[in-house]
Amino acid sequence: MATQVAQIAGNDPLEGWSLPAWIYSDPEFFEVEKERVFAPSWQVVCHVSDIPEPGDWHTLDYIGESVIVTRGLDGEVRAFTNVCRHRGSRIVDGSHGCAKKLVCPYHAWTYELDGRLSGVPDSASYPDFDRASHGLAKVDVEIWRGFIFVRLVDDGGPSVGQMMAPYEAMVAPYRFEELKALGRVTMRPRTVNWKNIGDNYSDGLHIPVAHPGLTRLFGKGYGIEAERYADRMWGDLVDQPSANWSERLYQNLLPPVPHLPADKQRHWVYFKLWPNVAFDIYPDQVDFMQWLPVSPTTSLIREISYVLDDDRREMRAARYLNWRINRQVNAEDTALITRVQEGMSSRSFTVGPLSDKEVCLRHFCKRIREIIPEARRETRPAPGWSQA
Repeated sequence: MATQVAQIAGNDPLEGWSLPAWIYSDPEFFEVEKERVFAPSWQVVCHVSDIPEPGDWHTLDYIGESVIVTRGLDGEVRAFTNVCRHRGSRIVDGSHGCAKKLVCPYHAWTYELDGRLSGVPDSASYPDFDRASHGLAKVDVEIWRGFIFVRLVDDGGPSVGQMMAPYEAMVAPYRFEELKALGRVTMRPRTVNWKNIGDNYSDGLHIPVAHPGLTRLFGKGYGIEAERYADRMWGDLVDQPSANWSERLYQNLLPPVPHLPADKQRHWVYFKLWPNVAFDIYPDQVDFMQWLPVSPTTSLIREISYVLDDDRREMRAARYLNWRINRQVNAEDTALITRVQEGMSSRSFTVGPLSDKEVCLRHFCKRIREIIPEARRETRPAPGWSQA
C-alpha cells in the first residue's frame, strides 16, 4: 500500500496517537463540534443539474439547521435558511421541489426566489415594519465544478476550490460540470459517531483485512495521502480476473471512456474533504457521500450517484455492478465502525497508537486537536469544560 503525506510534520507528542475514545460519545464535545467544526464547514447539497429551472429547490438538514438552495428567475443559485422571518416556521418540507414563490404554511408570508419578502397578509397591522430587512436569512453558497456547497458560518476558512486545489488537474478530466443524477439521494442511519465513519473512510490499513472484494480488484496497489483539507485514496483494477462474479463482470464489461486519459480508464479514486464530504470517482460514475452528525453516537450517511450521458449497454451494466460491489463494501464498513463504536465504550480503551502509514488519520486527529484543544485530554474532563 502506498502512503504519502503533505504539510503535517511537527513535534507534537500526540501525533502518533488516535483521538481519545471519550470524544466519540460525549454530548458536550458533540455540541462544541457542531459550532467549531460543522457550522464553518462546507456541506454539499446537490448538483446544478438537480435545480435546472427557476423555482427548483433542494434542502439540506444538519446540526439543527435546514438550508434551502434555490435557482432564481435570473438563473442565479442562492441559499437561505429554511425559516420564516415571522414566527420561525419551516417554509418548505421535503428534500426538493419547485415553486414560483416560497410561501410559509403558517401565516402565508411570501418570499421571492431571491429571498425578498414580498407578501405579508394584513400588513397594515404591522406598524413601522421594514419589509426589506426581513427577507430570508442568506447562507454562503459556492459552486465547485457543478456541485453546490453551503456554509452556515464564515470563519475565514478556505473555499471548496481552495481545499481541492492540489487535485484540480486530477479531477478535471471527469467533467463534473456535466454530471446528472442517477437515482435519488439515499439516507442511511448509523449508530456511530460521525468521526468513526470518516476515520474508516480514510483508513487504508483495513482494506486487505476487511475488504476482500477491493483486495481482489486492486491487489496491493491501494494508496492514500493527506493534504491540508483533503485526503486522497486510490487504486487501479488489476488484470487478474476476480473469483467474484460481480467483480469479474465489472472488470470485463467496463468500457473505454473516451474523455478520460489512459491511466484513468481503470482507476478508482476517492477524495475526502474536511470534515465529512467525500467524492468516490470511477470511470463509469461519480458518487458523493457525506456523514452528518445527529447525536454523539448516531449519524446519517447521505449519498447519491452522478453520471454522464452514456447509453451503451456495457456502461449501464458496469454501473449496476459498481453498485453491487460498493453495497458489499458498505456493509463490511458498517460492521467495522459498529464494532469500533461499541469497543470505545469500554473503560479499558482510551487512545491507540497510529502507524506511520495511517497518514490520513494522523492528519484528522491533528486538526481536531487544533480546533478543540480538549481533544488532547486522554480522559473525559469534568462537565462544563466547554464553558470554562
